Formats: sequence, structure tokens, C-alpha cells
Amino acid sequence: MGEEAASEIQVLDGVEQAPSVYELIREDIISGRLNPNERLKVAELAERYETSTNPVREALQQLRGEGFVVMEPNRGARVMPIDESFVRDIIEIEVLVEPALTRWFVSIANAADIVELEAIQAQIEANNFEDRMKHGLLDTKFHQFIYDRHYNRHAAELWWKHREILRAISRRFPTSLSRRNSVLKEHRDLIEAIRAQDADRAAAVVAAHVQGSGRHIIEQMGVAQRNSGNWRSPRK
Repeated sequence: MGEEAASEIQVLDGVEQAPSVYELIREDIISGRLNPNERLKVAELAERYETSTNPVREALQQLRGEGFVVMEPNRGARVMPIDESFVRDIIEIEVLVEPALTRWFVSIANAADIVELEAIQAQIEANNFEDRMKHGLLDTKFHQFIYDRHYNRHAAELWWKHREILRAISRRFPTSLSRRNSVLKEHRDLIEAIRAQDADRAAAVVAAHVQGSGRHIIEQMGVAQRNSGNWRSPRK
């Protein structure tokens, strides 16, 4: 996983696009510029991001749905601490969702699908994590090619939402050499399991892949905490 900070200008189809209020608030939560458990007042946020109150309210509702913000009766919104428990909760869900999506893909995959996965994987390996943003986009393309074929759109959309959250968190940390090697191997193992029409093996590879990604993020969060003392804050 990996991409440039959401606070930077994005270029889509040759047109520069400034980040949305949602992206700016999410980035400030992940980076710690908005502190864990900090109260989020709509008027103050509107002034901070130089916008009106409606986009702020919409952004807070979206962030609530993603788990970044907690809404409390008569107290308003506050920042959810982005800690090891937050990541672990997502990983425990994904280790159930992604293998199920993968099993379905194995049952419908054809020779052309294998060719496409091989082509994406070749690009991932050629990049070899040198361009983190490119790796993140290619890695997403690899998994999305598999999961988007599933008939259960709710499950696929849940995967997408969680992936975006984890990708936003993980870009704060370097990817260890060990994890890089594991990612490449697990992708190759997954392609071979799909080629062999071995749904059980493919599901097991994906489950290990998800768990490995989660462990890596949590380990890197621990390193950041020990180095700075500022990353993790206990939930209240």
C-alpha cells in the first residue's frame, strides 16, 4: 500500500484538482494535526478549511461512516483515535470478506483473467516499490480486478472503503523489505492458485496477505509511537 498525502494536489486526466474538505479532514486526523478525541466543531472547521459549513457537515458524516469520527448525542463530533485497535478491527473484518470475494472469482476466472493479473503483477514487480503512489494504484488495481466481479456489491464496497482507510494510514510509514518480498510472493501465489482453480488455496493466500498487511501497519505504528510518543492515544 502507499500513495501521496491527500493534502497534495491531485492530477486526474491532466487536470489539477484540489483535495476535498473530506480528504483534508481525514488527512489531518491520520497525521495527528487533529488530535485523538478532539472535538470537531463545524464552524471552526469551516474557517480552518476556508469553506462553508455544509461541506464540513457532509465530510463529518462520511468520516463517521468510515470510523474516523464519532458522533455523540448532545456533544457533537470528536476524532476517533487511529490506533492499533482501530486497524485490528478493520483487519478482522477484511480477513473474512476478502477470502469470500476471492473464492467467487476462482469459480468464474478464465484464461484472459489470468493474463490480466499477470500483466498487473508484472507492472508491480517492475516498479518494485520505488514509486509508492504507483505501487498503491497498481496494488489496488490487482485486487479490484478480482473483487469487482463479485455479485455482492455491498461486500465489494466494504472492501474498497476499508482499503482506502488502510492505505491512508499506511502511507505514513515505510514498507519494510520483508513485507515487500511477502507482498510480491503472495500475489504470485494467488495467481497460481487461481490458475489451478484451487479456491481453498486462493482464499488461504488472501487471508494471509490481509493479516500480513495488518501486522505490518500495527508494527510500524508501534515503531512510530516509540520514536515520537505521539502516534497512539488510548481510546476514551
